[in-house]
Amino acid sequence: MKIQTRPLSENREARRVAVASAIGTTIEWYDFFIYGTAAALVFAPQFFPQVSELEGTLASFATFAIGFIARPLGGIVMGHFGDRIGRKSMLVWSLMLMGIGTVVIGLLPTHAQIGVWAPILLVLMRCVQGFGLGGEWGGAVLMSVEHAPRERRGFFGGFVAFGLPTGIILSNVVFLIVTGVTTGSQFAEWAWRIPFLFGAVLVVVGLFIRLRIAESPVFQQMEQPRRVPAVDVLRAEWRKVLLAAGSYVGMSGMGYIVIVYFVSYANRQLGISTPTVLTMLIMASVVFAIGVVVFARLSDRWGRRRVMIWGCVGHAAWSLVLFPLADTKSVPLIAIDLIMILALQSAYIGPQPAMFAELFPTELRYSGTSLSLTLGTILGGAVTPLVATALYGATGTSWSVTAYVVLISLITVVCQLALKETYHKDLTA
Repeated sequence: MKIQTRPLSENREARRVAVASAIGTTIEWYDFFIYGTAAALVFAPQFFPQVSELEGTLASFATFAIGFIARPLGGIVMGHFGDRIGRKSMLVWSLMLMGIGTVVIGLLPTHAQIGVWAPILLVLMRCVQGFGLGGEWGGAVLMSVEHAPRERRGFFGGFVAFGLPTGIILSNVVFLIVTGVTTGSQFAEWAWRIPFLFGAVLVVVGLFIRLRIAESPVFQQMEQPRRVPAVDVLRAEWRKVLLAAGSYVGMSGMGYIVIVYFVSYANRQLGISTPTVLTMLIMASVVFAIGVVVFARLSDRWGRRRVMIWGCVGHAAWSLVLFPLADTKSVPLIAIDLIMILALQSAYIGPQPAMFAELFPTELRYSGTSLSLTLGTILGGAVTPLVATALYGATGTSWSVTAYVVLISLITVVCQLALKETYHKDLTA
């Protein structure tokens, strides 16, 4: 039997594209996550000072959720053009939009300076961020997976997933440095802007890298693009879109519980300092990053579905103890708690890019992957910090939040079980 090998130039290009996707996605998630951290820590007094602390926190998390509303629109528009004119150009546009939204947020006047226009402009820039991120993930995934050797699509797709924990790490490190070198009043007044302005430097780096990579070879081989891919994918592949989105609901929801809501919860309810919380999140995210690479590679050997199902089941089980362990107020136990939940998430997140790409045909792939992810994020991550804050405010106990995260985790398990295996699929078929 003759073993087919790819030219060395193709393998080098695949590696280059994967690294470029990881760097670009890291920058995009950095931009997105610094907003979540700022919403948990400073946006309430800066943009909603006229209401109570609880109401201000709810309003801040509501603006965080609004960004997710713009993500399906970004996914539809960029998915449409990504399936018609190419993946690469949409990646460049998504990064530019995220950069513009992030830098402008860092320059916004506060409520004390321009009144109600401050939160209005904050919401507008959050929508720009959401629109950009809506088209980012699908494009980065397709560039990596469609360039990859068939037997290593999970591993190369994992580079995109790797951008998620590295974005968390980078955003938390920057906030940790800023909070460490400024006083509490300085941070609240002006230093919170530094992470947003630093995003401009990262965007320039990301654009330089993305402009140098080649278009997807699978897209170039496509004979005829669809006229309206987003409509066609909902007509022909609606079941896959819904199941893929449902499989992401619990992961997305728990992700934003840990990354966004938990910063506020640990600080205000458990009395743990912000630097300590951010340090624990960085530690957990390092484990998350390692797990993403390991499980992405394992999915090439064992199959995407098997690896992801085990991750989903373990994740649902650990969601039962996440808040009870946190409520002990023991820093070592909380650190282990966060490490475990993110390690279990990595078993899903690592293989996810390859599996989502393999679910859809080439001419609908950008639209299908983008819609699946953004729909799952809206139903899970968008509202979770807001719902968790409201539940705790209404009940005064974390058990109500636990019931909620267990519910969405079980939705993920059921939907993942309903999806079929994909790792042997030919992407050009």
